[in-house]
Amino acid sequence: MKYFLIMITLVISLFAKDLKPYKEIKFNGGVKDMVLTPTELVVGTDTGKLQVYDLKQQKITNTVQLPKIKDFMGDIIDTRVASVDYLNGKYLLLSDSGIGGYTNIWIYKDNNLTKIISHENKLSIVKARFIDDDHVLFGFLSNEVALYDMKNKKMLYVNQLSESKFSDFALNKDKTLGAFSCESGIIYIVDTKTGKATKELKGVHVDNVYKVDMKNNIVTGAGQDRRASYFNLKTGDKGYFSSNFLIYATGLSPSGEKAAYAIDEDNDIAVYNLLTKSKTALLKGQRSTLNTIVFADENTLFSASDDDIVIMWKLNQ
Repeated sequence: MKYFLIMITLVISLFAKDLKPYKEIKFNGGVKDMVLTPTELVVGTDTGKLQVYDLKQQKITNTVQLPKIKDFMGDIIDTRVASVDYLNGKYLLLSDSGIGGYTNIWIYKDNNLTKIISHENKLSIVKARFIDDDHVLFGFLSNEVALYDMKNKKMLYVNQLSESKFSDFALNKDKTLGAFSCESGIIYIVDTKTGKATKELKGVHVDNVYKVDMKNNIVTGAGQDRRASYFNLKTGDKGYFSSNFLIYATGLSPSGEKAAYAIDEDNDIAVYNLLTKSKTALLKGQRSTLNTIVFADENTLFSASDDDIVIMWKLNQ
């Protein structure tokens, strides 16, 4: 029976289909981060912009421009929007290129841009996501996790996960847990209310995990060790798919059954069925290094790389 299942998986993998882009969306600058809402695609660019693409109207409907900055040579340049998010009418913009290399974070709502974290605070925050209307979760370069209270303008906790450099974090659907990755290869499952690590995912990665995703008790990792990992938090099942190149990005479908990984030097994306552990599709057409993959549903996903094009893919085309 075991060998029969292996043969079935091999056959499925052999017939994995090559897919071309379904749609290409052009933004004003290289896309550094991207999130999906039910109606919008929200991106941050290296030209200091947050841009909102309306999925129904199929056009950019809003652009928020951050103030330019002066670099160490005295030149006026664009700041980089490295992290974005959206919740209940509010947009979150994080720039990691403030004076001295420190972080600035803004909230944009009702045409007003309000700074909540300044470079004067001398914080090196890499990623930020809303937890609710009043709280934002931060991931620090130093691999600290913090919960910021916007009403009272203070950190409710700052917790060091390890001495390794932070890489990425992703939240589950109800935002009670986060998966935090770092250069050690360990992925920490963190309770967002307390900032405490409740579980450490070890034994798969042996180097930096560039990106993670988390859906329906499944966690995936994209590794410098050329491993595309998966972990089932309920059953303990874990493993990886090997690549011949660094894996820079990963994304999970809402059910957690499908995982996408940037898989080779051509920036192709491999889609795997995590139930059968088989590759079901290869998405070909990305023109530069991938940094973000997000699923809209079980058959639609978006990918961004270090250029101004976001690609929409349809797995059932």
